[in-house]
Amino acid sequence: MSSQVVVGTQWGDEGKGKIVDVLAEKADMIVRFQGGDNAGHTVIVNGKKYVLHLLPSGVLHKDAVCVIGPGVVCNPFVLLEEMDTLEKGGLTCDHIVISDRAQILMPYHRYQDKLEEESANHKIGTTQKGIGPCYSDKYARRGIRYHELLDFESFKVRLKEVLDFKNKLFTNVYGANPLDYDTIVKDFEKIYDRIVPMIKETTHMVNEALDQNKNVLFEGAQAMMLDINYGTYPYVTSSSPTSAGVATGAGVAVNRLQTIIGVVKAYSTRVGEGPFVTELLDSTGENLRAVGAEYGATTGRPRRCGWLDLLVVKHACTMNGLTDIVLTKIDVLTGIDTLKVCVGYDVDGTIYDYVPSDQAVVAKAKPVYKEFAGWTEDISKMTSYDQLPQNCKDYVSFIEQFTGVRVSMISVGPDRVNNIYIHEID
Repeated sequence: MSSQVVVGTQWGDEGKGKIVDVLAEKADMIVRFQGGDNAGHTVIVNGKKYVLHLLPSGVLHKDAVCVIGPGVVCNPFVLLEEMDTLEKGGLTCDHIVISDRAQILMPYHRYQDKLEEESANHKIGTTQKGIGPCYSDKYARRGIRYHELLDFESFKVRLKEVLDFKNKLFTNVYGANPLDYDTIVKDFEKIYDRIVPMIKETTHMVNEALDQNKNVLFEGAQAMMLDINYGTYPYVTSSSPTSAGVATGAGVAVNRLQTIIGVVKAYSTRVGEGPFVTELLDSTGENLRAVGAEYGATTGRPRRCGWLDLLVVKHACTMNGLTDIVLTKIDVLTGIDTLKVCVGYDVDGTIYDYVPSDQAVVAKAKPVYKEFAGWTEDISKMTSYDQLPQNCKDYVSFIEQFTGVRVSMISVGPDRVNNIYIHEID
């Protein structure tokens, strides 16, 4: 068998979509194992841009089965919108499967997310896609799973029960209007015939593919620092976008995961609230945002930009057990005279060589930087490591040295062909 896991190592937006698309050329199956349409994965093929929120980024490869796994909270209406967009572009979507164990992200989840964020004194910066409320219902055993759609009459009974509970919350707690049961039922009736044929028991399917020595690629959304357990809590997502999340999110034993690839952006960005030790609130930060086109694929919000934080990346290497690093957007750094990377946190004179769990401590941290000379050469068309300027190689080498994980691939541009391969990723 061959199994590969692709995860983000920072706060998301590292370029995982492109990397999954590249690796998917050799995959027989691509499995999305957590998250929902709060993700925003951009894939550029021959200059054409595709932005995916729910579908695995490998969906552009029609010969690979694309699985939306049990750990995903899947909005069926968003899913069909994405499929329609791809099909209008001449692509096929008949290789998409939804796990019968996946949670249905309902209209009331989005409504609840909006009400909660608007009423919060300390905002998280949620995308308001309903992700958190859907996961909350899952763990409160109030969620509705996709297999329940197969018997539509039973589904309607479950919907009525849950919606009655939710409407009490909306009216009594938030002072908002209730949602209409009949409207939701009619909306699901419209999509029923398209959704139901995609619902399958995927846990057996994925493990059987591994048993048959097929190439299975597991795709995470968001990233390490947004992990519900080990990220910058509470400014996190509601699932585990780590290699460990594959076990529960796809139904695969951890000892079946062979290659774990961490995608590292050559600088740092994040969207939403929370401490950001290396954030640049100056012209350099503005330049990174402009050159790197750092605006959220899901929300359109401008991303906060800063220098590369290697404490964050090393944290991701440790928690995920990374075997390989793919370094992205290093071309964005071209033309900057002096580059900085964070190698420690100074908190009231105490130097941390790891990321503290208490965000009040992180908020006080001052970055300890190591400086590197920049480069001016255009690297976006380079195809081999030897072609890179020495200063660029020094930057890459230090990342390997600090993290203890090899950099196997470098992305030097947005298209799927703009890559430099250093080591073969098994």
